[in-house]
Amino acid sequence: MRKSGVLMHISSLPSPYGVGTMGKDAREFVDFLAEAGQSCWQLLPVCPTSYGDSPYQSYSTFAGNPYFIDLDLLEQEGFLEKSEYRSIDWENKPEQVNYGALYEKRYPILRLAAGRFLQAPSEKFKIFCRDQSFWLDDYALFMTLKNIHEGLPWTDWQPDCRNHDADALAGIGSRYKEDILFWKVLQFFFFEQWKGLRVYANAKKIDIIGDLPFYVAMDSVDVWAHPELFQLDEERKPMDVAGCPPDGFSATGQLWGNPLYRWEEHKESGYRWWIQRIGYLCNVYNVLRIDHFRGFDSYYAIPYGDPDASGGRWMKGPGMDFFRTMEETIGAQRIIAEDLGFLTESVRGLLRDSGFPGMKVLEFAFDTREASHEDYLPYNYPKHCVAYTGTHDNDTIQGWFKSAGREDIAFAKDYLRIRDEADGHWDMMCGLWASTAELTIVQAQDLLGLGSESRMNTPSTLGGNWSWRACPGAFDSALAEKLKHYTKLYGRTI
Repeated sequence: MRKSGVLMHISSLPSPYGVGTMGKDAREFVDFLAEAGQSCWQLLPVCPTSYGDSPYQSYSTFAGNPYFIDLDLLEQEGFLEKSEYRSIDWENKPEQVNYGALYEKRYPILRLAAGRFLQAPSEKFKIFCRDQSFWLDDYALFMTLKNIHEGLPWTDWQPDCRNHDADALAGIGSRYKEDILFWKVLQFFFFEQWKGLRVYANAKKIDIIGDLPFYVAMDSVDVWAHPELFQLDEERKPMDVAGCPPDGFSATGQLWGNPLYRWEEHKESGYRWWIQRIGYLCNVYNVLRIDHFRGFDSYYAIPYGDPDASGGRWMKGPGMDFFRTMEETIGAQRIIAEDLGFLTESVRGLLRDSGFPGMKVLEFAFDTREASHEDYLPYNYPKHCVAYTGTHDNDTIQGWFKSAGREDIAFAKDYLRIRDEADGHWDMMCGLWASTAELTIVQAQDLLGLGSESRMNTPSTLGGNWSWRACPGAFDSALAEKLKHYTKLYGRTI
């Protein structure tokens, strides 16, 4: 069945409280998708963000982002008074998130709500803490220790805390019991609201596609609590770190800095941590996109401390052994493989053997710097794939028209029969919808015809990323009607 959807992160939803949340505006966006005949809402990772505000560099692979907890819903449950949050200045423009103001002003309000909730905690909360203890206990302790150490990364904590000393942590657990409970309550709030939003979306026949970053952040509870699973030395410092090699887009490659996995340790445990991670998120979402899928075949290792990625080398990943073990353990799952970037026959073989749909990006089709750009032309798409105009790492279509090479733009115009660049985003989206791909996803910014100012992320840059938000009323009935027209025209209506 042919389907289509929209990529729009929760943070990008309109909201009067500084950032998009899982409340009224999220449900209104679901209503827009349903009215427009869409089948899917794709999100970026919903985990807590750390320094740099990237959802791909999180404190936890399992936890939800407290910023997305809707304050109005907490007020409706009696945990907040309207006067306690409605007059706060979030110091942001309507089209941009101010993460610094959120960090300073959101948590005091959430502490008020959590304190009131804990006056009579529900049985549901106790069940949540018990069922999620495999990650929640370490996460709540980690965040408490982070506050004790004034936000420093765990590698800079006092030695007994840094090294996960059982006696020291037991003492922290006893002395800071209320703080630990606070972080657990926030996760309970998040996932209760999340479940409500997912039920609402599914009732409208909208599947939610989530995102799993391949790597985790060095400053995360995942690495702190499980150092044996990562390539760390005796002092718990990385030996090599993640990135990607030099290519036509960057002469020095990309230095991500994430710790690498000790795949031999994962294999010995039956890939328990990884399978638990994927199984958990497949229950959170309807469909899971795995970022950097090629890392399961081979990964790029850069010596720790190198100034760029040029000195890295390729190392072998677990391959199909991992996916066979996963399916034997938790069964077949609805997964999308992000197979973009430098691909080898081995990576292509892993994608075929896994049976997962890969990704195609239409903007790449017209980038002649890329040797394999023709693979991204719609007439070359396999039916079993998910096709995008662009992803969160790409410019918007209108931004692309302003920044791409002259010959590339001419090629796109000729191929897609674009007469007017001002309306070219619709022509490019129609080219995508007309393709044979089973599922197509367009960025919300492209539906709105926005330029580079609304780009979600420019890889390998710091500052100004992840902050775009839609203005109130942007997703109106006229836009829904236009989107539904094309969705129906190309046989993608639900």
